[in-house]
Amino acid sequence: MNIHNNKNTASLARPPIIVIMGHIDHGKSKLLDYIRKTSVVETEAGGITQHLSAYEVDHKTKDGAIKRITFLDTPGHEAFTKMRSRGVTTADIAILVVSAEDGVKTQTREALAAIKSAEIPFIVAINKVDLPNADVNRTKQDLAENEVFVEGYGGDVPCVAISAKTGKGIDELLDMMLLVAEIEELQGDPGKSARGVVIESSIDPKSGISATLVIMDGHLKKGMWISAEESISPVRVILNFKGEHIGEARFSSPVRIIGWNTLPPAGATFHAWKTKKDAEKDAKEWHERKSDNTGIASSEDKNITLIPIIIKTDVAGTLEAVEKEVRRLDKENIQFKIIHKGAGNISENDIKLLSGAVNPIVAGFNVKVDASARTLAEKFGVIIELFAIIYKLSEWLEAEMTKRAPRMVIDETAGMAKILKVFSSAKTKQVIGGKVTEGILSQRSEVKIIRRGNVIGKGKIVELQTHKVKTDKVDEGNEFGAMIESSLEIAAGDVIEAFASVEKQSL
Repeated sequence: MNIHNNKNTASLARPPIIVIMGHIDHGKSKLLDYIRKTSVVETEAGGITQHLSAYEVDHKTKDGAIKRITFLDTPGHEAFTKMRSRGVTTADIAILVVSAEDGVKTQTREALAAIKSAEIPFIVAINKVDLPNADVNRTKQDLAENEVFVEGYGGDVPCVAISAKTGKGIDELLDMMLLVAEIEELQGDPGKSARGVVIESSIDPKSGISATLVIMDGHLKKGMWISAEESISPVRVILNFKGEHIGEARFSSPVRIIGWNTLPPAGATFHAWKTKKDAEKDAKEWHERKSDNTGIASSEDKNITLIPIIIKTDVAGTLEAVEKEVRRLDKENIQFKIIHKGAGNISENDIKLLSGAVNPIVAGFNVKVDASARTLAEKFGVIIELFAIIYKLSEWLEAEMTKRAPRMVIDETAGMAKILKVFSSAKTKQVIGGKVTEGILSQRSEVKIIRRGNVIGKGKIVELQTHKVKTDKVDEGNEFGAMIESSLEIAAGDVIEAFASVEKQSL
């Protein structure tokens, strides 16, 4: 949802909100690190940014003016598609980071699709120009082949060659951001009550529920109330992106608000109100609209094996990504059934929800397990696994699905033979002559007896001969004699099919 501001006479120019996008490992976080002079990348598990975060920087332009820019950093792993989409629909301008070594990759195309869908201007930053294999012209050509025509290559998309490692070109990139923002004439009204987007939310055992917001318009100050869908919060504490206490904030600023009654969904629109009553009214109206649009869930298919699972993550945005991975793994006949999902540590109450479930599992991402929860899990036989890297979580879920996949007994055909003559029959044993038409017939094999294309019974080869000599098997094309044990009377012209029953997983 684009929540850009309506221009009016009270509006002022506002700082641009910039989203950094691109393929994993192309240098998005390193670019922000250089700009912010911090080291976020080293603190991320596996070197992958797995949260959407917001930051403010002050940039000194060529004429000496200090201009503020707000940045949104988005995760690179494919599982975080929703978070990247939320970032681009919140932003005014996108920066598409493309490696000068690798060119356009899978998530580059995904980012482009999100940018085009949001209909916001973007700038291409060709990164890693300091590396030996860097080729800026080849990268521009690669972009053109993906219908991104930069300046000098048949188009008007701004393009800046940079090195997030050495800092080459980054000042020029920041100047370009401000130039595009000036062209877009971004406006905000400081007289309005704030509205914007919930970027992230989380639960802390000590401080309670908090959420990171980006203010798209208006102002926010202590004493106000906020609503975001069904969640509300008093504005008692406002933290800026550095974690510092501030008294008020206005458009384009990222802030953190603590004290929500429930976890506000990442991506939700928020509104600031003067009174608690107004915030409660808005939350109630949203709930009523949601209830009116709720459909009736279809009944569960009894032929599907369901794996009960609880998902707990550190923040709400990551919860989206983990849930997406869970849904991606679902098969036609085996699926995960999410009993509960939420942000925060794995608690005793979570485990209690699984007390009656069969072979349940709990997947935690960047969270801890309460001691009481672990004790109860051992009692109920609930498997708990914790992860800090998304693809490790995916691998574990896939392995658990394979373990629990339904097993089916399948009859695998070993050989076929046509019965040419029945020599004798005594009670359940019959001596026949035949010819192998396909595969191999083996001593002690189970056989199906087929007449005119239909299976009419089963039997077993108890003796097998070729040229009146006992043998263990007869190959395709050879005639044989056999004694077959069966309660069914076999006739010339019947077909026997040797088979073995094999148990296989159905995935």
